[in-house]
Amino acid sequence: MDKSSKSTERKTNIWAPWRMEYISSLSGPRDGCFLCNYQDEPENDRENLVLWRGQKTFAVINRFPYTGGHCMVAPYEHTSELGDLGSQTLTEIMESLRDLQAAISQSLRAEGFNIGINLGRCSGAGLPGHLHAHIVPRWPGDTNFMPVFGEVRVIPEHLAKTYDRIVTAAKELGLAERYTLAEN
Repeated sequence: MDKSSKSTERKTNIWAPWRMEYISSLSGPRDGCFLCNYQDEPENDRENLVLWRGQKTFAVINRFPYTGGHCMVAPYEHTSELGDLGSQTLTEIMESLRDLQAAISQSLRAEGFNIGINLGRCSGAGLPGHLHAHIVPRWPGDTNFMPVFGEVRVIPEHLAKTYDRIVTAAKELGLAERYTLAEN
């Protein structure tokens, strides 16, 4: 297919209502760091998609996911540098990623994971001032033609449903002994 015929083809619309919040935020004023805001609002954990809170970190579902179940772990400390974090915080980040991997595996049946930290805007960090780790669940065939040709991602489940499934799995895994789990 050449480019001239592609421009006249019918396009398919995919509904992803949570994307408008992100698009609007790119040009509008920010109310500071959303991760810092989330940590100060435990009464809004469900609305903010905060899954659980540890002593040094908290886990949250990404509002703008690469795949369904894409979560993040962030320290309470607002910093962009790994070197600014103490050993207890770094350990809790890894333990929380381990526990998220177990909860996501159980609730969403993920068969693989990408886990990483983007340091600095040029690395892809969308929030370069507050370090956070990503855990992105993967399934066979989850990278299909849509991201390549359509320049879109398809998220098969509403974020609120994914939130409930992961919190339920965390409770079943006994993670309430380690974290303050959100209510679902």
